[in-house]
Parts: sequence; C-alpha cells; structure tokens
Amino acid sequence: MKNFLFLFCFLFLIVPFYKALGQAPKKIIIEYSDFGDRDELQMPGAALLTGNVRVSHDGIVLTCNKAYYFEKENYIKAFGNVQMVQGDTLYLNSKYAEYNGNMKQAFATGDVIMKSPESTLKTDTINFDRTVQEAFYNSLGTITNKENVLKSKSGRYYATQKKFRFLTSVTLTNPKYLMKSNHLDYYTNSGHSYLFGPSTITSKENFIYTENGFYNTKKNIGHFLKKSYIKYKDRRIEGDSLYYDRNKEFATATRNVKITDSINKGIIKGHYGEMFKKKDSLFITKHAVAINLVDKDSVYIHAKKIMITGKEGNRIIRGFNNARFYKKDMTGKCDSIHSDQKIALTKLIGRPILWNFENQMTGDVMHLIGNNKTEKLDSLKVLNNAFIVSKDTLGTGYNQVKGQNLYGKFKDSKLYEADIIKNTEVIYYMRNDKNELIGINKNVSSKINLTLDKSTIDTITFYKNVDGDIYPEKDLPENARKLRGFIWRGEERIKSKEDIFPSEEVAIDNEMNKQSKLYNSKEQIPMEIRKETLNYDKENPKEIQK
Repeated sequence: MKNFLFLFCFLFLIVPFYKALGQAPKKIIIEYSDFGDRDELQMPGAALLTGNVRVSHDGIVLTCNKAYYFEKENYIKAFGNVQMVQGDTLYLNSKYAEYNGNMKQAFATGDVIMKSPESTLKTDTINFDRTVQEAFYNSLGTITNKENVLKSKSGRYYATQKKFRFLTSVTLTNPKYLMKSNHLDYYTNSGHSYLFGPSTITSKENFIYTENGFYNTKKNIGHFLKKSYIKYKDRRIEGDSLYYDRNKEFATATRNVKITDSINKGIIKGHYGEMFKKKDSLFITKHAVAINLVDKDSVYIHAKKIMITGKEGNRIIRGFNNARFYKKDMTGKCDSIHSDQKIALTKLIGRPILWNFENQMTGDVMHLIGNNKTEKLDSLKVLNNAFIVSKDTLGTGYNQVKGQNLYGKFKDSKLYEADIIKNTEVIYYMRNDKNELIGINKNVSSKINLTLDKSTIDTITFYKNVDGDIYPEKDLPENARKLRGFIWRGEERIKSKEDIFPSEEVAIDNEMNKQSKLYNSKEQIPMEIRKETLNYDKENPKEIQK
C-alpha cells in the first residue's frame, strides 16, 4: 500500500512536468489588419495581411504595413515600418523582418534600429534569439549610450545583462576620450567597459594602453593590468596594476612600477607609486629608486619614499628615510635628500657621508651644486664639522683634514680643489717620488687649501696661525695619528647601484616579484578590485558576474 501511494505521488508530480516539457509552441496571434487575403499561387500556405498589421506572440508585439503569415509553420514575414516590441525592454524597427514563433527567433534588415531604455543600436541586419535574450549583428553598427558612441563591424547584445560584446575592431567615442579595442564588453546601464587584448584610450591629457583593463565611463575611473601604461606629454607611468581617476588626473601603480620623465631623461622605479598630474607631483615607495643623468652618467638615488614635485625645469626631488645614492665616481648616504632642479642644488641632510673616489667626507650638512648650462657637477659645500679622510696609499694610516666648513670644486666629476676654513687640522702621510714615507705632517691653522690629483692629495697650503711639524713615523704614537672625531666608514661605502638597497628593501623586492608572477597569471581583473577599488555599483550586484 505504501509503495502504491509513493508511486501515485511520484506520477502526480512528474507527469505535469513532462507535459510542460512537451508543450507545443504558442501560436502567433493576428490581432488586427485592414485587409486579409490568400494567394496560393504567389505564396502557398500563407495569409496575406495588409494595412496596420498587428500580431503578438508570447510577450512580443509586431506591427508593420504588410505581412505574410504561415500558420502551419508559425512563421511571419513583415514588410514596411516593421516594429517589434518586447515589453518595455526592447524595441526593434526595420524595413523588413521575419519571426519564427516555434524557435522564438527574429531577423530584421534594412535601417535597423534596436532600442532599450539605456541605448540605441543602428545597423543593417540583426538577429534576435528571444529564448536566450541575445541579439547579434555582422554589419557596421553604431550604439549610442548617453555620452558614449560605440562603433563596430559586428557585435552581440545580452538583453538580460544589458551588455554589448564586441570581438572585432570597436571604438568608443566620449567627449573626453577615444577608446579602441578588438575585444570589449560594455554594460549600458552602468557604463562599465572591460577591455581584453591590445586596447587604447586616447585623450588630450594622456594615452592609455592595456591588454586587460576596466574603465567606468560614468565615473571616469579605470583599472588596468597586463602590459599597461599611461603616457602623458612628459611622463609615462607603468606597472603590473594601474588605477586611474580622470576627473582628478590621479593615478596609482602597484608592483614593478616605472615612471619615465621623457624631457629630463629620468626614471623612477619601485613597487608602489602615486601621481597627481594636476599638482605636478608624484611619489614612489617600496624598493624605490630615482635614476637621473648627470655628467653623462646615471645617478641612482634610493630612499624609503621618493617624492617629485613641480613643473618641468622647476622640479624638486626629495628622498626620505635612509637615503642613498650611487654614481660611478661618487656615492653617499644621509637621512634625506633634497634636490632642486631650478638652482641645481642637492642637499644631503642628516648625518651625511660622501665618497668621491678614495676620499670619505662627512659633516653636518652637505650641498652639491651643479651647473645647469653644462649639466655637470660644479662644487661642494660641507657645513659644520667638515672632515675628509683617505687611506694612505701604501701604509695602514689615514690622511685626515678637518675644519668647520669645506668648499670644494669639481672638474670632470672629480674633486680637484678644496678650501677648509676655521680651526683646521691635518694629519698627512708624506711620501717621496719612490713612495717612501718621509714623515707624518700634523698641523693646525686657520685655513687650508688642498689640491688633488687623481683623487689623492697633491698639495697642502696652510694659511694664518700655522702650528705643527713633520714627525718621523717612530716619533708619532698611534693614538696621536687620528684627529678627534675620526671615524673610518669604508665598510659602509656603496660600491655598486645594487648596494643602495638595504637588505630589507631587497626582501620587499623579491616578495613583490613573486606576487607579480601570481597576479599576471590571472586572465581577468579580480572581483575584489572591481567591487572595492572601483566603487562598484551596489544596486547591480549580479551584472558584473555575468
């Protein structure tokens, strides 16, 4: 009995289901026409409808001037002022159309206009499948969606998602920019554009290239991945991931960031950067380095954070926290660097140390002064507690010069002359032409002038209140061979461009490169970026997942 009841219930539920699956297609209903006729010779099996024809089928209404209705095939051919209306979501106008009631498919040609509440498509021929709510065309089409005009040779429209997809050459024209791509997904209600493959966005302000990107045409913000860059008149910013806000002219870049200054021939690299074009400012951090051309040689500047502000010819570079720089003939370290392009002045601030060839220089503040005409390094100022140290060429001792301030002159990037003033002291290992030690000169005076040849001290001239002597090596004890405040920091010397990065910065670089490989392996923009970074429209949560 129980089995019988179970079988009865099963049949009661399943039979209607199978009946529903096997239901015959709904017939096309002729609602009105001025005239009706049949001509079996001209059009066998068809009813001829003329004048104000109106038919309907399962939620769609078709009107035209003339139609042939094939009742057996549930098929209609329409001529003249044809319009198909699907509720309040879709309007299709053309000169000629066909509609298959069994397949729920429509074909329209001749000045086709397809309208939805959000957009209008104009083309020559279109096919519409009502079952899946998709329309496609293979003739030149123009879509107008508020400010945006899209043109393509072919396309597909997904009515449910309100999305156009273009897989051939497509352009999107906006009053502010021109977008080009070979694969573009465009949502008409939100204005969201998804770019795949080589794509460009061109405007008066800049040029954007990407091979995987997103652009919100309503809010004018975008996110770009894979070989992406933004190029301005004087700068180009690139990275694994770019975010851009056109209204603010603001861009950020993450991982393998590179900003190129095409006019000043400078490059800035790091793993995170921000650029405010309207404010002529940018900063970069995480393994940051600025590379500039001085004396036809590259200067590498590193700091935890590098900032550049100002217009062309009036730019200032600032490096904060543990700043370091490298040039083949000169390297240095300090707490921060401030370089003013207009006056060609670079300040090394906070415990600065400078190495020029074999000379170690320290002081409270250092200024490197350039010449904008020759684009070469011109002079050096070391203010307060100036100290120069170099190793004796053959012995174990150190040549030392100290005073309150130092003023030096450069020639071909080499310090060739220096004046040390006020409370000057010297310890110098004197050698003859055979490099034999003559003695150790220990002296004090009011002022000293040094000349250097091949980065070693050639002559020393003492001025005013000179007091001291030349001591035989055996007569000058070890503890008297170093001036007060002497510190040799040769182990800290930066010997290559790689040395400007502390170990923790190298670790950051390695980690970022690992993330870069994982990130670039993804074919599409991650959902969290779409929603969070780009302020995704919460009122349409399902749209973007399609």
